[in-house]
Amino acid sequence: MTDDDRTRALDTRHPATSAISAPRPRGPRGWGGVIAMAAVCGLTAASTVLPLSRGAATDTFGAGSAPASRAEAPPEPRACTAPETSLRPSPADGPTIKEIKARTKLIVGVDQNSYRWGYRDPSTRELKGFDIDLARAIAEDILGSRDDVIFRAIPTNQRIPALNSGTVDIVVRTMTINCDRIKLVDFSTAYFQSGQQVLAPKSARITGYDPSLKGKRVCSAEGSTAYDALERNSFGAVFRDTHDDTPRDEDILTVPNQLDCLVRLQNGLVDAVVTDSALAAGQAAQDPSVELKGERPFTTEFYGVAVKQGKDDLVRRINHVLERYRAGPWLAAYRTWLKADMPGISGPPKPKYHKG
Repeated sequence: MTDDDRTRALDTRHPATSAISAPRPRGPRGWGGVIAMAAVCGLTAASTVLPLSRGAATDTFGAGSAPASRAEAPPEPRACTAPETSLRPSPADGPTIKEIKARTKLIVGVDQNSYRWGYRDPSTRELKGFDIDLARAIAEDILGSRDDVIFRAIPTNQRIPALNSGTVDIVVRTMTINCDRIKLVDFSTAYFQSGQQVLAPKSARITGYDPSLKGKRVCSAEGSTAYDALERNSFGAVFRDTHDDTPRDEDILTVPNQLDCLVRLQNGLVDAVVTDSALAAGQAAQDPSVELKGERPFTTEFYGVAVKQGKDDLVRRINHVLERYRAGPWLAAYRTWLKADMPGISGPPKPKYHKG
């Protein structure tokens, strides 16, 4: 089977799925906007498998599809003192870059449900956002055109499996670089600084990531740094689902996609959400009845482009792209997508490279 045949097969293999996996609620609170959210973010099944304009394509990587291979030997453990440190940039065409060029498409795992970052414009059906612009810049550098890209919409908990199964070449999806993840995948240098924060109704007596969460039902995405934070210190919040009588795909508190938490919040199934402040700011812009609680994020985190381990030439090439992207296009993308909801950011984080 040729690379083109493999790409076509992957494009049709996964059925369209909705990002909402919770059971039907008994009734909304009345301040929701679930229908509006679905329209803006393209949550309906019909919108998940549509071609983008000018030849780009998209499909959905289902939560139960193409799991990471567990037959391979795990990589050797690596010391982790500065996880956002990456390989030095290079424009060279290594073996991975040559494979992508032979295929003529870069396959990118993205979000289609995060307003401002990666979402489907309801008027054009195109994927847009800060992460989408960066993915197109990488495709342009490698292949010569911003449109030589196939976007695959993947849930939060499938970012690493999608890379390790070969379903995507890279993941550009608000993915935090941390010590646990660099044991499983490699990252570019950081392209954005964020942190965890609490999102809740304006009327809620929740003041932030603090004891005001005691007894509250708090939602987070499976495999996210938000869930890790809650495991370390929940302040008495209820954040784990029990599976005695509830099927795994009907979890309320731990969900595949971060946006599912907002839907549950709007329907009164949970009291608060813990997620990246960058994503929460976009959600607050969509729904004026919710807000970020606390003066600032309670963690400092960095987003990176994720790559399967061993693809060093691809990591170096992405870092080469980011060197130029930080010099101008980054600020233009920030002004277009993020400044209105996240003002006061002067520029991207500075890159950190391994010695030698």
